[in-house]
Amino acid sequence: MTIQISEAEAQVMQVLWERHPQTAEEVCEALSHQGWQDATIKTLLNRLLNKGAVSARKESRRYLYAPALEREHWLASESQGFLDRMFNGRLAPLVAHFSQHKALSKADIAELKKLVKELDDGK
Repeated sequence: MTIQISEAEAQVMQVLWERHPQTAEEVCEALSHQGWQDATIKTLLNRLLNKGAVSARKESRRYLYAPALEREHWLASESQGFLDRMFNGRLAPLVAHFSQHKALSKADIAELKKLVKELDDGK
C-alpha cells in the first residue's frame, strides 16, 4: 500500500528522515525557515501519524516522532507516479525533455552515459 503525502507533509518527513526520533518542538524548530506556525507543523505531524507515515512513542510528557515510511519506498512511488502521469511511464521521454530544455549539465550527461553503459554491460 502506498501512503500519499502532500508536499508540505513531505517537508516534515524530510526532517524526520534526516534525524529521528524528534519531538514536535524539534520538528517545528527545524522547519522555522518555512514561516509556518507551530500549530500548522503539529497538524502536519498528526496527519502523517494518522496516515501511518510516522510513528510516535510517549516519553514522559512528550511524544517522539520517527518515520514509519521509508524514504526510498516513498521516492520510488513518487517517481513512478510522476513518470506515469507525465511521460506514460517511460523514462526516455523524461530525459529527452530535459535535454531539449538544456536542463542537463555536462556532469549529468556523463552520469547518464555511465548508467546506460552499466545497464548495457549488465545484460
